[in-house]
Amino acid sequence: MSFVMHELVYFGRSLPWIIIDTLGLFKNYKIQNNKIPSLREQWDCAKFVLLSHFTVELPQIWLFHPMAQFFGLSTSVPFPSVWTMMYQIAIFFVLEDTWHYFSHRALHWGPLYKAIHKIHHQYSAPFGMAAEYASPIEVMILGFGTVGCPILWCALTGDLHIFTMYVWIVLRLFQAIDAHSGYEFPWSLHHFLPFWAGADHHDLHHEKFVGNYSSSFRWWDYLLDTEYTPEALKRRREGKVTKKAQ
Repeated sequence: MSFVMHELVYFGRSLPWIIIDTLGLFKNYKIQNNKIPSLREQWDCAKFVLLSHFTVELPQIWLFHPMAQFFGLSTSVPFPSVWTMMYQIAIFFVLEDTWHYFSHRALHWGPLYKAIHKIHHQYSAPFGMAAEYASPIEVMILGFGTVGCPILWCALTGDLHIFTMYVWIVLRLFQAIDAHSGYEFPWSLHHFLPFWAGADHHDLHHEKFVGNYSSSFRWWDYLLDTEYTPEALKRRREGKVTKKAQ
């Protein structure tokens, strides 16, 4: 059931972006509007992702339930309150983003990049389906943040319901797919939450192959000076000029 849910959400959320790319809709909002993925590219990506899902993610999902139940995962009624789900999922987003930032940044180190992460950067202009287009090793490493953080929470508190876990997975998939969509809209979430990463943040990472390592938020990139935006580049130039002047 968990695996089927994952597949339905992943490919269901990717489908609108496939239609938008294929029909050439919202071209004015395409970040790299000279790089539109072809149907062939989308299909090749889908086949690779499906293989990865069945060989890597299915075993992870299969193992999650007994591990989480060992630490107290609840699968019965009553369901948790909306408030409980909201604060727990917010914690999962923060923990996963931290894991993703440092793991992703490590995967850009020369040998690890060539051996593992280079596959994900096959597309310099990402599209929704490519969110989980990655080496099986990378899927395991980064996927650990998605499932490991709730298990850690469950182990420490004994308070986690499977329904909360499902909502978290759905939101995380939406976040990952939308971040790879390649489209920046006036209503994109980061316009309302400035610390949210979004497609504009991650698209630059794929285009330039450097910086913007976070998944959901911008603060680690900002704090550790790995942000790759026009504003960040301007700050660095001004900092260099100031140092030379001193």
